[in-house]
Amino acid sequence: MQRRARTFLTSAALVVTLTGGLSACTGSSDSGGDGGDTKPGGGSSSQTAAPPGKYRTLPEPCGEVSRDTLEQMLPGAESEDGADTDDPGSSTGPSPYEGEASVTYDTDRRVGCTWQSATSLGSRHLTVDFERVVSYDPAVSDDEQTDLLYVERAEKAGVDPSADPTEPENTEDTEDAQDSESAEGTEDSGSSGEETPDDQPGGGATPEGGKATESPGAGSDPSASDPSGSPSSEAPSGSPSTEEALPSRTLDGIGDAAFIDDELVATKSGRATHRDIKLVFRTANVLVTVEYTQSVADERRTPDSAELQEQAQELGRQLAGKFDDN
Repeated sequence: MQRRARTFLTSAALVVTLTGGLSACTGSSDSGGDGGDTKPGGGSSSQTAAPPGKYRTLPEPCGEVSRDTLEQMLPGAESEDGADTDDPGSSTGPSPYEGEASVTYDTDRRVGCTWQSATSLGSRHLTVDFERVVSYDPAVSDDEQTDLLYVERAEKAGVDPSADPTEPENTEDTEDAQDSESAEGTEDSGSSGEETPDDQPGGGATPEGGKATESPGAGSDPSASDPSGSPSSEAPSGSPSTEEALPSRTLDGIGDAAFIDDELVATKSGRATHRDIKLVFRTANVLVTVEYTQSVADERRTPDSAELQEQAQELGRQLAGKFDDN
């Protein structure tokens, strides 16, 4: 009996001990307060994430430019379009006005389209690119990230993004005055027999305002001289037009912010080969880029800066309006 009682007491003591231990563990767990995750950054944040951008998808760019606009910007393309010929069935390929879509891996993030035309006088290329910007920093909104990229591209083009948009000054009066002075100078020095710099081969002035770069690998044209080495009177002067180019600058009235870049590419002898116009604007969280290039076959001609810039701006205004309507 004593042994059985002793065994009973021992078992009871063991139960009490285990119960007390479990209670102690439970009390330890509850005494921690909120009991949340104490890992760095694991707790809930009181900071509100930046809002997403306005646009979640992008339009199809090949269908965003009207036929009328393409006909103005791509002269000569109608001759390549079977629908505009006497024999519509003679066309075996797609119309140049349909454009060629750019190859992208995510059409919700970036899309583009290219059109081109060619004549005996030269060719023109037009490219439209839409890029939807997404910020991966919760403290930076999509719109803010888009503005950062816009500023970066403007500075890369040599344009001050903070400058106030200004219209180029009317240079007609200046050109008339220069022509008058040139005529007077010719009359005064007609008997001197001295040759002016502009009369020398390749001595024409580089168009002011726009940027001018040299075409890689371009050199002088040996056909411009006769066997004796003297300049041929029938050869082109080799100098681009001295008409003043409109400068690269910020623009007003296109999206939230816009700039235009103008670059004339010429050979070492000063002969213009093509002019490249780039217009970039942002609207909310989308960056739109319009690239418009004219190449010339006649070495005596220079692509008109004012014409190309105006056509690029008109297209920019049309595209910005389409985004505003969405």
